[in-house]
Amino acid sequence: MTGKHIGSTFEEFLKEEGIHEKATAHAIKRVLAWQIEQAMLEEGITKSEMAKRMKTSRTQLDRLLDPENDKVQLDTVQRAAVAVGRTLHLELI
Repeated sequence: MTGKHIGSTFEEFLKEEGIHEKATAHAIKRVLAWQIEQAMLEEGITKSEMAKRMKTSRTQLDRLLDPENDKVQLDTVQRAAVAVGRTLHLELI
């Protein structure tokens, strides 16, 4: 065995299966939800306080923090970033 990989990369596999875009969007949302939760923990911000800072409901915040819910608007993520003292950086590559 030479130690070389056999076959395609995981990204190529997702593209072949036709699910690359959906999987990528889901992964991005999971990371964003995790980063927001971590920032809340670091800053000692409760969900109630976070919702208040975002001028939204706890239910809406729970949707934002739900890693399985990938239907989140950009302005909601932006308000969450500001609420924890962070900035949102997006980039097209």
